[in-house]
Order: sequence, then structure tokens, then C-alpha cells
Amino acid sequence: MKFTLSWLYEHLETQATLAEICAMLNQIGLEVESVENKGAALEPFLTARILDAQPHPNADRLQVCRVDAGPGFSDVQVVCGAPNARKDLAVIFAPPGAYVPGLDITIKAGKVRGELSGGMLCSLRELGLGEETSGIAELPTDTLPGQSYPDFAGLDDVVIDIAITPNRGDALGVRGIARDLAAAGLGTLRPWLAETVEGTFASPVEWAITYPEACPWVLGRTIRGVKNGPSPEWLRNRLESIGLRPISALVDITNYFCFDLGRPLHVFDANTIAGGRLTLCRGAGETFRTLDGQDCTVTAEDCVIADQNGVQSLAGIMGGEATGATEATTDVFVECALFDPVRVALSSRRLGLSSDSSYRFERGVDQALPIAALEAATRMIIDLCGGEASEVVSAGEQPAWQRTATLRFDRVRDLGGLDVPADESVSLLEKLGFEVRERTAGQVELGVPSWRNDVAQAPVLSQGKDLPADVAALAAQGVAGIEAESDLVEEVLRLKGLDAVPAVPLPPISVVPGASLTPAQARFALARRVLAARGLTETVGFSFVSHEEAMHFGGAPESLRLLNPIASDLDQMRPTPLVNLVAAIRHNSVRGWGDIGLFEIGPAFAQSAQQTLAAGVRSGSTQRYPGVPGHAVSLWAAKADALEVLRQFGVNPDAITTTADAPAWYHPGRSGVLRQGPKNVLAYFGELHPSVLQAAGIDVPVVAFEVFVEGVPQPKKKKKSAPVLSAFQPVRRDFAFVLAQDIPVESVLRAVRGADRQLVADVSLFDIYTGPHVAEGTRSVGVEVTLQPTEKSLTDAELEAVSERIVAAVSKATGAVLR
Repeated sequence: MKFTLSWLYEHLETQATLAEICAMLNQIGLEVESVENKGAALEPFLTARILDAQPHPNADRLQVCRVDAGPGFSDVQVVCGAPNARKDLAVIFAPPGAYVPGLDITIKAGKVRGELSGGMLCSLRELGLGEETSGIAELPTDTLPGQSYPDFAGLDDVVIDIAITPNRGDALGVRGIARDLAAAGLGTLRPWLAETVEGTFASPVEWAITYPEACPWVLGRTIRGVKNGPSPEWLRNRLESIGLRPISALVDITNYFCFDLGRPLHVFDANTIAGGRLTLCRGAGETFRTLDGQDCTVTAEDCVIADQNGVQSLAGIMGGEATGATEATTDVFVECALFDPVRVALSSRRLGLSSDSSYRFERGVDQALPIAALEAATRMIIDLCGGEASEVVSAGEQPAWQRTATLRFDRVRDLGGLDVPADESVSLLEKLGFEVRERTAGQVELGVPSWRNDVAQAPVLSQGKDLPADVAALAAQGVAGIEAESDLVEEVLRLKGLDAVPAVPLPPISVVPGASLTPAQARFALARRVLAARGLTETVGFSFVSHEEAMHFGGAPESLRLLNPIASDLDQMRPTPLVNLVAAIRHNSVRGWGDIGLFEIGPAFAQSAQQTLAAGVRSGSTQRYPGVPGHAVSLWAAKADALEVLRQFGVNPDAITTTADAPAWYHPGRSGVLRQGPKNVLAYFGELHPSVLQAAGIDVPVVAFEVFVEGVPQPKKKKKSAPVLSAFQPVRRDFAFVLAQDIPVESVLRAVRGADRQLVADVSLFDIYTGPHVAEGTRSVGVEVTLQPTEKSLTDAELEAVSERIVAAVSKATGAVLR
């Protein structure tokens, strides 16, 4: 909301300075966003008069002028190239040292083509005040030289811009702002009373309302014999100062009252209204052209103003081009109405139209002001445009806006923390326009003024359908009382100054702060650190992917298809983050970066549920080192990634089994599933299926893993104790077993661990061999067994006995024989 200081002074009698006004606005909740003084930058510029103008001796298009710019510059020679520079012309003079904003230069005295020039004669464009011209600015002939140009042109008026919260529709008028400042003690609100204009004839245009939910009350009157033209200078300057473009006197008057009183008005060319009647009704799919030249198609939810020819205005938002006031308008019909804020807001958003009028109707206007506003507008139209007014016509009736609110005096202290005496609280509210209806020692009942639509309004509650009607009504009544009282407390605190309200910290929930991360969040962070430490780079992908890409990763059910996707290739909820990771591999591979590792921790969607996965991919070849050639990424790297994440989650590797039933997007012979028990799936790993890589256009090997983070059980909390460290050296022995191809190596490792749980500390696989010296259909599996004695060193006999127990356990579990 913009206004000038002089405009504010018309409603507020005060001796306060600009700084004091701005400080008070901030204190009472009308935050000052900017203060602009256009005249400050033009302070050096002076009014002047050309005493003489002669052709330049060395240039055809230049003139040498003698200029009188007042004391200190009474006879200055200036070289000027403007074609309209002539003797006795009143002009704007820029002395040396003045900064010219339109040209971004600072004036210096010097010579132009050999002639001295002690300044510059300026156009309005060069001062940043007007459009391009072919010459210098011409001031009125009676202008006295030596005046400050900003003072002469009225540019010394400061423009203040304040932020308005959505509940303060009353502050969208200069008078409302003045009322707040006066109530806060910064002056006195000047009285305002509209002069009644008696009608001399019956209005040829009447009102009708068939949509009272959108418009309960409308007024209007015809003014005939007007002469529409440019507005007077004071009105044009006032509108231009707040960023509005003057259009014509009739239109400018409505804009003036929109900002002066916060009361939107509209003027129709009465001679263009067909049938002598304007009806406020629902739209019916009609299309009409608005004043800003847009074609607008209305719906049955929109309130329109229509005549016999159709829709002529979108009620409360914007008028129509066909009935707008023009220079040819001689008879005008003035509209002043009340519109439902919610319906105006919905229509504005639905149709993509907004205006200063709709901005005010959406936030609520003074419901008792229409009659006075119509009279004030009528008087100004007659004063500026002439003509005579008809009788006022109306339809509907003024809504019952009267309501009360009760304030318990101690609630100001209890809710706001500021102890304000009861008499002071009542006085502050009365200055805002509240009327005392009844007062006791502990509370006061107040009548709410018509312009405060934000106070004591009936709240909109979402109550349970099964709530008994009497209980629901009682709850609504209680909420209404609490809301109204809170509104009054806020007003008292606001006028006392928001900076006077003591800052009180919220009470601590506990002495010791709670954990900043939940166990699940901590796991996600841990997984990120683990995978990054293993050389993978984290990515973040959309949860939306293309339907075709999702088909390669377990299908794309229609129930997870988006009805309104943000892009045509992002129309499916992804079944796994691997969809995004494979696309990233393709994107990098075609650009020459095929050897990379990526991971993402994010959601995966299925018909039954949503779960979070830690998924990763490796592609291309491993890094080469001196003496160590690179090789294609293998499924063992993906398995190691998944196992390391699970180990860091507290899963005992000995409790994990591997099966070969990975999903269809993995290679059937080069993939697996990590399980904890027969039913709990912890992760998938392996090479991606060749068909997936072919569909993605990837020609390098790719391995992947998926860890079901939320499916990993939380480890049991155990009391930590010091580790038991043996004083004896461990013994390591290698065993090679020949067993059938279809027997999992895991069975061998599990059997070795169970052979002697006291001595066997670790078992690891180091070789798998098929070929000569091994029977067909079998393979040789080499394992390294670490034996860790704790009481004494092992003798040869004891080592031999342990070895025999290991061989026997493996043979019994798998049928393998020692090679």
C-alpha cells in the first residue's frame, strides 16, 4: 500500500516527522517496506529563464544561451542543442556538479566546440521524469528563476510503501492508516463527512440482484451532462506518485477513492447500457472484453453485471470495455457495491484477473461506507466534470454487520505479557472506533466498527460429523468468544507498540534435549557415509519416471500412473531408484564417462506400500594402478557394497544367507538376494539384465544393489564390555573341498564355523576352481580358517583334531570331500 506524506496529512493532523511516522507504523504492525523521495536526487536542479539565444559560431545545431538561474547563476552561458531553446523560455537548469539520472552523467563546466558552457538545460526524460522528447522541458512562462525544481514541481512529497497483512483490509486506504496512527498517539484524525448531493431527476438506470450470495447490496446513480477529460494536475500527481497511470477524470476519481478511503467504485457510460437495467447475476459461459483488453469467459460461479446485451463487468474485479467511460462520455452511471470476499477471490484466481478493487474486496471493505462514498464521488465528479446527479438507486439491503466483542482486562497480560491498565485499554480501542456497550470492573463489551472485518467474525470450524448438534453449537460459540477476545488483545498490544511486548522464550520440553534424528533418519545418514566412503557419488532423482522405463523394473501398474504429470516423460511413480541411476549411467556413458559409481537413498513405490531404498550402481571398469590392470565391475563389488551397509546397520554377517532368486531386472545367473531368515529380504545385488541395459542404450557392464533400509531390524541393545584379546598367536589353515556345483559355498562356510565355535574365529573364501583334475559337475572351493586359542598355544595334535572336525562337519553338511 503506497501513499504520500501530503496525502496522509489530509487525514492526520500531526507535527510528527517522517522518521517518527515510519517508526510508529512499524511499531503498530504496518511494516514500512520502502520510503522514496524522488525530489532528493533532483535537489541541485533549478528553475531558470533563457535571457538570450544565439547560434553557435562553430556548430549548426547548437545554440549559445545566456541563462538566469537565480542567485549565483544570474548570467550563465550554456551551450544547448535543443531545437526549442529560445529567448524568454522558462527551463530547468543543471549547474556544475549536478548528477543527471536519465543520462547517468555529472555536469562539469567546460567548452563545447570552443564556447564556454557552465551547466545544462534539461528535458524531463533526462531527469528521469518523462518520456522521450525532441527538446528541453518548457516550464510555465511566469516561473521565477532560482527555485529548487523539486519544490517547484511538487516532487518533494515522500512516498511510503507499507506491507499489509491479509486481515487488515481497513489499512488499504489512507484514512485507515491515519486512524491507526492517531490511535497510537501520533496526532489527531481529521473529521471526514461526505456532502450529500440531492438528486434532481430519476435515474434512467436501475439495479437488480439475482445472486445475493455474491452481492447483498448495491447502490448507484446517474450523472448527466459531464465532460470527461484529463484530470487536474493535483489528482494526476497524486495517482502518479503511487504508481498509477492517470486515464481520465472519471476513471481517476474512482481510483482516488480506492486508495483514499479503501472503497472501490466503478463508472459505466450510461448511454451504452442497454435496457436501462443492470443485473448482478451468475455468469453463463459468456465471453466479454475487460477494460485491459482481455477476453474473459465467465462461469456460473462468477458474479457478473449484465444488461440487456449481456455481461458488461466482472463484479468487484474489472469492468468491461464496451461500457467503459471514454472522452466521449456525457452521462455516467456510478456503481458502489458490497461483494462477498471469498467469491471475489475465487473468481479472480479462476479467471486470472486481479485489480486494486479485487485486492480490497478480497480482504473486506467498510460495510457502512457505500452511501457516504457514493456521495463523495458524486460531489468530486460534479466539481471536476460538471453535470447534475440523479436520485440514488439501489438493490438488496445493507448486511447486518453489527457485532460485539468482550475483553477481560487481565487477558492482555495473560496472553500478551504486557500489563496495560483497564482504562488505557478501553481508551486505545475507542480511538480505533470501538464503542463501549457495557463495562464492569473486570471486562468490557465493545461494538466493533464497520471497517474492522477482521475482528469478531464467526470462525469457520471443521467439526466432526458425529458430534451432537448441541455440543457443536456450544463449541462454536466458545471458539467465537475466544477469537474475538484475542482480536481485541492484539489491538491493544499493537497500539502500545509491538516492540514493547516482552520477549518470552518457550518453556523447554526437557532439561536434556531430545535426539535431533530419529533412528530411521540416523540410518539414512549412516548409509550415505558408508556408500560415499566406498567411492560412490550420491545423486537425487525425481520420484516420477517414464512409464516405459518403469516397465523394465518390475512393471508399472496403472494405480501408480500420474493423471497430471509435470512432464510427459515423468508419468509413473518409480518402482526403484535404480530407474534414475541407470538413466544417469546412460547420460554419463554417452559423454565418455562410463566408469562411475552412483547411489541414491530414496523412495520406491509399489501397489501395496512405499519404502525407502539405498540403491547403487557401478559401471564400466575398475580403476587401474601400477602393476594392477583394470577389470570389468563384478557382482561381488555390488554384494560387498550391500553387505557393508548391512554390517554398519548392526546385522551380523553370519546371520545373512544368500539365495539366487533376484528380481527379473537382474541377470538370472549373476545375482542374488541377501536374507535374514527365510522371509526377511534385506537386499538385492548382481549384474543388471542385458535386456535392461539394451533398452537403456548402455554398452558397458553395470552391477547394482538395493538395500531395504526400513526392512533391516534394529539391533538389540547390548551392554558394552571390553573386548577379550587373546595373548596367543592365531593359526591360519587353508582347506580345499570338492563339492557339487549346485551346493552354495555359504553352506561350506557355515559348516566350518560350526565345527568348533570356541577355536574358529573367522572363515573366508579365497578360491573357486573348475577344470582339469576336478570331476565334471563339481568344483573346488578354497577357504581360509583362522583358529584363535585363548588359554594356551595349540599343539600339533590339537590342530590335527580341529582340522578333522572341520572336514567332518563340511562333509556332513554338503557331501564335500577334502581335495
